[in-house]
Amino acid sequence: MTVDPPPSAYGFRVDVLEPGDEVVGVGADLRPGTILSAYRSGVFPMPVRRWGPVAWFSPDPRGILPIDGLRVCRSLRSSLRRFEIRVDTAFDEVITGCADPRRPGGWIRRDVAAAYKELHRLGWAHSVEAWSHGPAGPQLAGGLYGVAIGGLFAGESMFHRQRDASKVALVALVDLLRSADPAGRLVDVQWATPHLETLGVVAVPRPRYLELLSAALRLDAPEPFVAPSPAPRAARTTRS
Repeated sequence: MTVDPPPSAYGFRVDVLEPGDEVVGVGADLRPGTILSAYRSGVFPMPVRRWGPVAWFSPDPRGILPIDGLRVCRSLRSSLRRFEIRVDTAFDEVITGCADPRRPGGWIRRDVAAAYKELHRLGWAHSVEAWSHGPAGPQLAGGLYGVAIGGLFAGESMFHRQRDASKVALVALVDLLRSADPAGRLVDVQWATPHLETLGVVAVPRPRYLELLSAALRLDAPEPFVAPSPAPRAARTTRS
């Protein structure tokens, strides 16, 4: 169950940005209330260096993954059968995998990782994980993490240790959102990179993103992100 943190002392004014501008400000803090307030305003934190203050971004255009627009190629469809999907069973390990300095996620500093771990403890941040099974037992092959607020899932980062594992986790996330009423749900990926565009990600102008965000925030979060469970939640992808 989600726990509401104390409100933030900071506010985020996206309306003062010119079209194409994306940095709302630099500084503030990484307390749970501040991060949640940022996401609700269409903003997210990201360090611009391995040291120094955190910047707060609202890209224009914004990358989103339409729920009905995910592209699953034949090879990826085949990979779906190789992994077991779990939700929130290894959040810290997913953060560690995403923060590996040998990959682009090296921007995830210790303070950023700690902030999202606290959001996870409060029920707001979640991981979707792809697990493989072998002689040594189950192993985390890849996954993604992000923040769920109502019908918004703000994806932060993804990683893989085995081929296609992160993509399988993304497919599972979309299937999870489809299992609830998919209308109005929003998957935010921040920027539409060429790699993400091959999976169906599109770029929308900031005003349109804010409209979609407002509608998504009025929805309830999907059941796997809100229901308490004494045991790890696990499921296989539903695509064949």
